[in-house]
Amino acid sequence: MGSRRVPEVSQEPPLARPRRARPRRYLMCPPAHFDVTYSLNAWTDPDKPVDAPLALAQWEQLREVYRSLGHAVEELAPQPGLPDMVFTAYGATVADGRVFGARFAHPHREPEAGAHLEWFAENGFAHLHVPVHINEGEGDFAVTASWLLAGRGFGTNPLAHGEAQEFFGRPVISLELVDPRFHHLGLALTVLDDEADEVAYHPPAFSPGSREVLRRLFPDALLAGEKDALAFGLNAVSDGLHVVFPQAATGLYAPLRERGFEPLAVDLGELHKAGGGAKCCTQELRP
Repeated sequence: MGSRRVPEVSQEPPLARPRRARPRRYLMCPPAHFDVTYSLNAWTDPDKPVDAPLALAQWEQLREVYRSLGHAVEELAPQPGLPDMVFTAYGATVADGRVFGARFAHPHREPEAGAHLEWFAENGFAHLHVPVHINEGEGDFAVTASWLLAGRGFGTNPLAHGEAQEFFGRPVISLELVDPRFHHLGLALTVLDDEADEVAYHPPAFSPGSREVLRRLFPDALLAGEKDALAFGLNAVSDGLHVVFPQAATGLYAPLRERGFEPLAVDLGELHKAGGGAKCCTQELRP
């Protein structure tokens, strides 16, 4: 028996809906020790020099954008020898005040997991989970009102998806990544409005089956082209109204405005050298 053909979904953008910014609380870490000293992904090249003062200035600009929007920013103290601590999103996943810790695939980053859990324990988070299986925090987990979207294929172990579901009590949607340039879910998909289950993503980053899952769950999703995705345009942070993303992702400005969002562009070029953008630098502390 042949498979039933599913009708194509129209790519016409939905009508803009009323948007409102919701106060957020973020955890960030200054790039005091930022450098590219080893190769972990398709973006990192230890032979390419990093301008550390410029990386710090770009990070500070991102932090001030959040504060100017009325969001609270907590800071995690950087530690010598951990150049990737600036990418706090990888250190845990937080939802409903519960903290699902990270367990890094690469030993270079493993000490970051303990530093994050220590910070959460010291800052009033009572429900902490030390993971059994490898997962790289919000690098591969994205939270919406209905689901916990979970990436696999390059970093996070698929067994961590079930582990996270048991801990959070939220249904997990497992998505397979197939393009090493988008080695984490946070490079291939972003949540634009968590309350409305609204996302943007780059379809070719996912396996055919995962693309179909995304199409069914998010029929009105914003689909990003390769140029904008490679400019880290989907490594974005949204408060439900304002969407903070790299200025080079120029093809996303108009589609976001058509949907009622207010795009805010920042320059994080130095941090891109380690494969990270706005979202990678931003751990959301969901109450």
